[in-house]
Amino acid sequence: MQIDVFTLFPEAFGWLLAQRHFRNALAGQLAIELIDYRATTPLKGGRVDDQPFGGGAGMVIRVDVLEAALRARYAIDPVALRARRRVIALSPGGRLLDEELVGELSRERELTLLCGRYEGFDERIIEHFATETISIGRYVLAGGELPAMVLADAVIRKLPGALGDERSAAEESFSAALEGNPEYPHYTRPAEFRGWRVPEVLLSGNHEQIRRWRVAQARARAQRR
Repeated sequence: MQIDVFTLFPEAFGWLLAQRHFRNALAGQLAIELIDYRATTPLKGGRVDDQPFGGGAGMVIRVDVLEAALRARYAIDPVALRARRRVIALSPGGRLLDEELVGELSRERELTLLCGRYEGFDERIIEHFATETISIGRYVLAGGELPAMVLADAVIRKLPGALGDERSAAEESFSAALEGNPEYPHYTRPAEFRGWRVPEVLLSGNHEQIRRWRVAQARARAQRR
């Protein structure tokens, strides 16, 4: 998988790329490229934004800046790029990221992530360059870098070899193995602490009973939430 991230702050992704599952994926079938909008902006002084037409607070990332960045990376008209790969604009008003969408994205060979800043993108970027907009929640952040990291982290966990144990991604919150429910509770040593004892079924060694208990707990958590 190839993931290209267009951003004003490439350095913000350093911590994420140093995480073990990212290193595992990068050593195998993952490549990530961080592209700075300022490197190709047609505006003087490295500017990438301008005041919104109609007035109002804040600044808006310009459509000509995005076109220049996308053309420099892919050497084609960004309008035509949408036929070749998914170009995702991170936006609070986009489709909510969930387990189904993460699974869908993990099956793509190429992804392009566009990180906004300030008041967001000129709408023509979304209309003509992006294939879709995706949101990690109905709230506003300072920019699209954190949403891009969340999306990339969730997707990369699905790639073979990223996690130490493949079962970690197969049986977790909202997975098909748990019928789309939140994950069941986990316990570890000591088996008893301050009078709080681990459920006996988990100490029984009966794997079928444990499986049924975990599925039941996941269902119960879904009902409570």
